[in-house]
Amino acid sequence: MKALRLISMALLFGYAAVASPVNATPATCGGHGDKSTMLVSTEWLAEHMKDPNLVVLAVGNQSDYDHAHIPGSLYVNYHETHLMMAPNGLTVELPPMADLETYFGKLGVTNNTRVVLYPLKDTFSWMTRIYLTFDAMGLGKQTSILDGGMQVWKGEGREVTTTVPVARPGTIKACQQSDVIANLDEVKTSVKRPGVEIIDARNTEYYTGQSQPDNQRRGHIPGAGSLPFTTLTDDKGKLKSPEALTELFRAAGVKPGDRIIAYCHIGQQATAVYFAARFLGYDVKLFDGSWEEWSGHKELPAETSSPASPGKN
Repeated sequence: MKALRLISMALLFGYAAVASPVNATPATCGGHGDKSTMLVSTEWLAEHMKDPNLVVLAVGNQSDYDHAHIPGSLYVNYHETHLMMAPNGLTVELPPMADLETYFGKLGVTNNTRVVLYPLKDTFSWMTRIYLTFDAMGLGKQTSILDGGMQVWKGEGREVTTTVPVARPGTIKACQQSDVIANLDEVKTSVKRPGVEIIDARNTEYYTGQSQPDNQRRGHIPGAGSLPFTTLTDDKGKLKSPEALTELFRAAGVKPGDRIIAYCHIGQQATAVYFAARFLGYDVKLFDGSWEEWSGHKELPAETSSPASPGKN
């Protein structure tokens, strides 16, 4: 009778119908996506809009969502998906898993949901930050990005709406992944370490030290390569081809088999590099504290380089 009750509970919450301890992590939690899951086309989304386990989430400003969005999609408040001014004083940090479970559960996400994220306007790195959040929660295998987002969807003449759908709350049990976030100590031990490539995702002028970020030092982490996040997509907002991405990573100093640690100003822009690296099959982490944290430790060194030759060859 106990086994039957457990099976009934599994069915009730949408998990696989197998007997398991009450607080066990669902079998659908864990691992990462790959080329076959991380991107979906507008054609795919149009064909699967009615799938019962699909949740489509729009990322951007509320005003843009209110003006027009893909039918059936729900709005994600980007600023509620990460800690703003975290207790450690950093601007953007991953929240506790329990908080993320509550927030995304209200939007109807469960451990069996197929999630599709799309940017409303020029918010690609906002979207990849939320993708990384799902990946950190152990939901990376079932989370995808709509290639080209709203720009391509509208450009193809597909339907948009102002109607806001009603979310059907769900239950998530996250299983936090240990290979998504790198802390300061890990980055310090990885500087110029063979087999580990630190990648700076900021625009070139910040990497070289031409421009100085607000309240931060000039330059970059010693030995880091430069791969500006803005170079990863084409003029339609679509992710560049695997061949083009591979060349960008190669030019930044990444070799086959390298492990990557990506960083930027505060941990947002670098999630675009994180996404592209995962898409190519690299083992990659985000330095969540990014240059804000490194720069705040005055004892840690910083490098500058010539504007004519950023990154590595």
